[in-house]
Amino acid sequence: MLSLMIVDDSNIIRRKIERCNDSDKFNVVGSAANGVEALELFQKLRPRVVTMDLTMPEMDGIACIQQLVAIDPNISILVISALSDKATGIEALKKGARGFLCKPFSEEQLLEALTELTED
Repeated sequence: MLSLMIVDDSNIIRRKIERCNDSDKFNVVGSAANGVEALELFQKLRPRVVTMDLTMPEMDGIACIQQLVAIDPNISILVISALSDKATGIEALKKGARGFLCKPFSEEQLLEALTELTED
């Protein structure tokens, strides 16, 4: 079972991701509302997988991805964002994210994206 941390400034989205969780594959170990919280939690929990929003207060997703990858180059990060702006998604992937999922998403889409991310 893979440990999963959720990073999103929306409580609704965090709860949705927690609910979508396929319990035999992923175990949610923590959730953060911004990049600063995410880094603190990551240091303690060391999850294998992180879902990352891009637009958040205090520290955005791109900066957070960069720092997480610097701490653990093997981390699997799935960007989940409402941004239709492809450039930001591409930027996130360049910084070390491994996948991208657009909001709104279905449970199936989330599980599929997380599974794809962790199969390689």
